Amino acid sequence: MPDAARPRLQLRDLFRRLAAPGLLVAGLLLFAFGIFTPFFTVTKLWVFTNGISVVGGLITLFQEHEYFLFAVLTLFTILFPIVKLSLLGVIWLEREHNLAKVRRLHHHIENLGKWSMLDVFVVAILVVTMKSAAIGQIQISIGIYLFTGSVLFTQFATMWIERLLRQT
Repeated sequence: MPDAARPRLQLRDLFRRLAAPGLLVAGLLLFAFGIFTPFFTVTKLWVFTNGISVVGGLITLFQEHEYFLFAVLTLFTILFPIVKLSLLGVIWLEREHNLAKVRRLHHHIENLGKWSMLDVFVVAILVVTMKSAAIGQIQISIGIYLFTGSVLFTQFATMWIERLLRQT
């Protein structure tokens, strides 16, 4: 093999080994920052400004005794993403030890992923509702972009790991 091709192969192997963990770490960091950073900034009567984050919204729902909404949103916006990222990390770490178990686990994650998109739906409904309320003005803040980035990085990690599992 020519010497010029060897570094290219080493870079490709390095990328293959580090892509999934890098995507998972990026997804986890974006998720952690995204749920605490305001999704929206609401200005009421041109004077009062409030930043609303996922965690802040959940706390408000709990304090207002909206336990059903609190439970559903906590499940789909907090617990599902954490479980999915954790299981993807386990799959990545265990992929060389028990391939059959890892493939079954990955299949379950794919099924969970369909349900975890409910959080994106809820955010969309929240934006439309607040925009149409006309009580104040709503501006999208950085938190929604961080959270969306987390969803995208997690999805890319899922696809990358699936590809690796098919190759083994």
